[in-house]
Amino acid sequence: MLSAFGRAFRTPDLRRKLLFTLGIITIFRLGAFIPSPGVNYQNVQQCLQNGQTAEGLYQLVNLFSGGALLQVSIFALGIMPYITASIIVQLLRVVIPRFQQLYEEGASGQSKLTQYTRYLTIALGLLNATTLVSLARSGQLLPGCNLPIIPDSSVITTILLIITLTAGTGLIMWMGELVTEKGVGNGMSLLIFTSIAATFPTSLGAIWSAQGPGTFFIVLAVGLLTVALVVFVEQSQRRVPVQYAKRMIGRRTVGGTSTYIPIKVNMAGVIPVIFASSMLYLPGLISQFNQPRAGEPIQPWVEWINNNLVRGDQPIYMVLYFAMIVFFTYFYVAITFNPEEVSDNMKKYGGFIPGIRAGKPTADYLQYVLSRITLPGALYLGFVALIPLVALVLINANQNFPFGGTSILIMVGVGLETVKQIDAQLQQRHYEGLLR
Repeated sequence: MLSAFGRAFRTPDLRRKLLFTLGIITIFRLGAFIPSPGVNYQNVQQCLQNGQTAEGLYQLVNLFSGGALLQVSIFALGIMPYITASIIVQLLRVVIPRFQQLYEEGASGQSKLTQYTRYLTIALGLLNATTLVSLARSGQLLPGCNLPIIPDSSVITTILLIITLTAGTGLIMWMGELVTEKGVGNGMSLLIFTSIAATFPTSLGAIWSAQGPGTFFIVLAVGLLTVALVVFVEQSQRRVPVQYAKRMIGRRTVGGTSTYIPIKVNMAGVIPVIFASSMLYLPGLISQFNQPRAGEPIQPWVEWINNNLVRGDQPIYMVLYFAMIVFFTYFYVAITFNPEEVSDNMKKYGGFIPGIRAGKPTADYLQYVLSRITLPGALYLGFVALIPLVALVLINANQNFPFGGTSILIMVGVGLETVKQIDAQLQQRHYEGLLR
């Protein structure tokens, strides 16, 4: 392995790509510690040292920003607006026929969809920046912190802060696209990977100091088992065999090859977990706007939400979270994989599944395979996502538990994909890659 990395850095063009990627990652991490204008950095650090942290959906946003959200730095919003914009544009393909036409046009159409995603990212960044500033002022960003995070409440400071946070989102998006174009791997995914990995040392250190070395080593053991499970499932796939008939084009024989359609066990990735987290945050957000005034009794439905749907250690919360992950897994797979479209493309090029007639029988068979392979994938996603919540109940380490949920899914997925890309480039030059 070390010799393979040595070959990678001895190859001039690959070394240039790797160093460029590392340089962008360094700039991205530096931006997470540069405070935004108008923010009292000393007060923020004192609140964080006292143990205040984000709650609900903002835990996920803070995770994807590498802790920059709670620092209220120039990169506080992280990559989350771009992720949300990408998901929205992808879902709009089902609703708006024009978006589906652009997707089917190939590179030119998809470049327009990318442009729409950029515009939507800036719009969502502006909206999220406004929300973040209002939360920081009201004290809801760090519950329990009595120190003012943004002491100056003037209009000019507010506008400057919102513009800075939005510009930070645009800069992150640009850096991610630069890595994709001139570096190694998918830029946006690598920036998310970096943000999550940056929180690991602090989280493990907090577990060591709060729960002691015994709990620390238990968490490490659970982490290794979780990583092994995630790697095994992420690499698992159902290969549907496809045979292409021989055709004569002029004097040449075309076709007659055998291939397969790889259907992954987890085709939805981490998207269902993000969807479920966002949906479960809404009841708590609604209850915040319906809190009673001083001297007034709390409404029963608000009290029920506060007791059951705000904290992750409640059984109702866990059951709903698991059920919503399973539902969104089927929902997202149904959107992204169209058996009829795959069947039509196979029929167009003379492909067929052995023993299955072309056309509708092929689409029905693919739907049959997809519906059954999605079930273990959905259960696996729900199980991995519940690991931090179970850790909260058993060892009270939810805020600091790094091995579970979205973090480990993204890190393993991005890590595997990046290593595969480096391996492929090494094999093109040395006939031997990183992987054996």
